[in-house]
Amino acid sequence: MAKKIIIVESPAKAKTIEKILGKDYKVISSKGHIRDLPQKKFGVDLKNFKPEFEIIPGKEKVVEEIKKVIKDKEVLLASDMDREGEAIAWHLSEILGLKGKNRIIFAEITPNTIRKSVEHPREIDLNKVNAQLARRILDRIVGYKISPLLWKIIKGAMSAGRVQSAALKIICDRERERFLFVPKEFYKVAIKLRDFDLKANLYSVSGKKIKQENVDKKIADDIKENVKSVILMDIKEKETKKTPPLPYITSTLQQDAANKLGFPVSKTMKIAQALYEGIDTPEGHIAFITYMRTDSTRVSEEAVDMTKKFIEGTFGKEYIGGKVKRRKSSSKVQDAHEAIRPVNVEITPEKAVKLLSKDYYKLYKLIWERFVASQMKHSVYKEKTYIFKEGKYEFRSTVLKLMFDGFEKVLSSGQKEGKEVELEINKEYSLEKVIAEKDTTKPPARFTEASLVKTLEAEGIGRPSTYATIITTLQQRKYVVKQRRELIPTLLGFVVEDFLTKKFPEIVDKKFTALMEEELDKIESGEKQWKEVLDEFYTEFSKYLNDAKTKFYSINYKTDLECDNCEGEFYNLKIGKYGLYLNCEKCGTNKSIDSTINAVQIEDKVYISKVLEEHEKHNIAEDSCPKCGGHLTRKKGKYGYYFKCDSCDFTVSGYKIARGKCPECGALVVLKKSKKGKNYWACINPECNYMSWNEPKEK
Repeated sequence: MAKKIIIVESPAKAKTIEKILGKDYKVISSKGHIRDLPQKKFGVDLKNFKPEFEIIPGKEKVVEEIKKVIKDKEVLLASDMDREGEAIAWHLSEILGLKGKNRIIFAEITPNTIRKSVEHPREIDLNKVNAQLARRILDRIVGYKISPLLWKIIKGAMSAGRVQSAALKIICDRERERFLFVPKEFYKVAIKLRDFDLKANLYSVSGKKIKQENVDKKIADDIKENVKSVILMDIKEKETKKTPPLPYITSTLQQDAANKLGFPVSKTMKIAQALYEGIDTPEGHIAFITYMRTDSTRVSEEAVDMTKKFIEGTFGKEYIGGKVKRRKSSSKVQDAHEAIRPVNVEITPEKAVKLLSKDYYKLYKLIWERFVASQMKHSVYKEKTYIFKEGKYEFRSTVLKLMFDGFEKVLSSGQKEGKEVELEINKEYSLEKVIAEKDTTKPPARFTEASLVKTLEAEGIGRPSTYATIITTLQQRKYVVKQRRELIPTLLGFVVEDFLTKKFPEIVDKKFTALMEEELDKIESGEKQWKEVLDEFYTEFSKYLNDAKTKFYSINYKTDLECDNCEGEFYNLKIGKYGLYLNCEKCGTNKSIDSTINAVQIEDKVYISKVLEEHEKHNIAEDSCPKCGGHLTRKKGKYGYYFKCDSCDFTVSGYKIARGKCPECGALVVLKKSKKGKNYWACINPECNYMSWNEPKEK
């Protein structure tokens, strides 16, 4: 019989740890948070910020089971090592009446690390708990106080989150930049030598380096008409080194997984969590990577030594890198965590492909290659630059040749090698042709999940562990739609952002949001008291709240949509009892408008720039994935339409998801087609036989 009980938040994690510790320990799971602020009321006394907690509905049986199992046993709390994990441990200790040193943490689930942590429990870090509590109450204040105002004014608006609102403003501001952008015509000019495979780009005019976008038609035409040959003025050679990348932190992993693998941020975090907690494989239950929520590039000495031995044995001693420079952490608190790395570097991608499913293997390979490369030597290139002149124009061509591959043995830097050409200095060379390609400057790109994560991190908005939730929430609320990886604000998103900007400017201000993150860090480090931070915030917030309650908000924006009845007249966008609508002030015609239209709001105008195609509207499902809570998207396959989760492997066939849930079991109901071609509604629960010709109604 087990002598000690360890409580973790995940069943997979429990399984991995129990396998390591053996029969003296029983490891059980709380299945995430078990206590929180109430779901149906505010739950915070604003006079003293005292929270009211309750067991999360549905978790009562979990709590009772835990109480039975731990009776007369020593208990250790082993939830994750971030603020959320510390809060879970604290809530458990409060509910179960646990005192003293009962908290253990670990950055990797390996026998050595787990046994060490079990031998050295500590007390719960109340500063970390208070930081999480302050964040939770801040978000509760914003959500509960602003959201009812939004619901009254803008039909279709879901709610206003503190950090999500700042992210929404960033996305909307980028759309405005794109709309106001005026493209400029320019030319890409290059020359190609006759008899030699060498192309050189225009570098300077009259001795001044010229930017490509400043090359106009006059310059391009002059070069085409008058430059028939060039003189090689010089050949410069130098050795350049490519520095190995730093190992992954949460945000850089999210960005690379999005750019290289096409993974949504939520999917990346779900897979990384599983790789950290442990996965069933043909060789048993294995944990593959270290803790995946970190701002630090620090690596333990033990891991460095292990990796150096692997590099020497696999590639040779000359490939071992020097001391890795660490990235300056944006958060001194999170720096306690290591970088994301393989638990065992000997599990190479070649071995992992036999142990992991496709997407899990892809992410592990990404992490493994990045980490091993970070511990290797720099790569070395010979850089040869040919400098040509003719009159006032100078052209340059640079050729790279790899001399030592270093870390690129494992991870390519993306550098392209060129072919050296034997040319003589001061010799004139005839041109085969002048290449002058007309182009236009491009507006700033819309945000993708990867570029938004990069911006949020740079601005200090939120924390890497929250980015997945921020992006998913914006899409679920229909404030943003995702098309071909681009995040596009909808008309509803713009109006919500406009309301927040005018009524609660601090909430959407990125500097203010970043400042709040710093305040939370100060709570965690013990520099500030959590109630002091909340009091400072609420004193200012309440002023905006009172103003928003007393001053009416409405819109009457001009659009570029022409009235159906009046030639030359354009509709105005207004807010009414039933939400957003179009109105012609001349003839009085009212017309409904889809809130998922992509629009750009500039001062008192809304320019409707693109309407989502009809099938794209249907592709955005109202419901969340029943398996993981992710975003459902409709796709068309070989056998018809189906819905697929963006974050996990859940799929269900069907043309449409019903507005109401199954009246028998509460699961999703989808529209299907019988063999005779007749439409019917069916529950997705395999154990439920519900079927109807009529769509179930919303309750």
